[in-house]
Formats: sequence, C-alpha cells, structure tokens
Amino acid sequence: MTQIENRNSAIGNITLFVFDVDGVLTDGGIYVDDTGNEFKKFHVRDGMMMRAAQKVGYKIGIISARPARMTALRMTDLKVDAFVQGEHDKASALRRMCDQLDDLFDLPALRISGYPVTVADAPQDVKQFAEYVTQQPGGHGAVREAIEHVIKAQGRWEELIGQYVG
Repeated sequence: MTQIENRNSAIGNITLFVFDVDGVLTDGGIYVDDTGNEFKKFHVRDGMMMRAAQKVGYKIGIISARPARMTALRMTDLKVDAFVQGEHDKASALRRMCDQLDDLFDLPALRISGYPVTVADAPQDVKQFAEYVTQQPGGHGAVREAIEHVIKAQGRWEELIGQYVG
C-alpha cells in the first residue's frame, strides 16, 4: 500500500474520536479567580460537532492529564462515551479506552492512533506525527474541524446533516 492508500484506509475505519482537553478543546488558558476557582473556555462549535458525530454513530473519548471539575461537568453535559482525567500516560489511557469501547486502536497517543490529528498551534514536534493538522488553533473550533474532516472523508457528511434537516 502507498502512504495515501494507508491514510485513506485509516480514515475510513475511524469510529472513535479521542481528544485532549487543554490546548485542544480549550485554548490552553487556565483562569483562576482570587478564591482559587479555576475556569476554562470551551468552544460551543466543538461540543456541537461532538454531539452531532454521536448522533450518526461515532463515539467520543476524552483524555486529560489535568483533573478539573469544570472539565468533568462539560464532558458530562456533552455525554462523551469515555472520559479519563489525571492520566499522564495518554498512550496507556488510549489503549484502555479502546479496550473499554472495543473500538479504535500528546505524542505517544498520536503514534498509536489510526489517524493522528493535531491542532494548528501544536508544537512542530507533535505536528510531524499528524496525518492532518487543523487550520484552527486549540479552543477555537479545531475539534469541530477535525471531526468534520473525517466525516466528510468517509462520505458521511450528508448523513450527519440529515439528522438536523429531517
């Protein structure tokens, strides 16, 4: 198989999207008020696309090294299929998640992913392992872009749109 055939084969088999939180679902900023409460900003378009993908049969997983109550609240609100916090070994977390969801097979996780994607503002060391680099930076619709990219490549975009237009 050529590299293009490998890439197309990998993208065609995707049924599970797994994302990091800080710098991917958020802009990487962590805001702390004077009482010590932490805040993060999530982009509504990312959440909407995650839910839309679930409507047409995809699963959504989240792996974050940093535990945060607000992240748990947001992921519960989005009804993600699998959610791991406080895990620094993301490759192991990804393997466990895949075993748990019986599906799809940060840098170590990207290297075992079937179709690694990263955000526009990721370090070059990470981008070199990605099959697709979003045009949007983390926290600014990059997750929506990544999901849309895969669903369109699989020829399922009209199916997803059909969920909303009847």
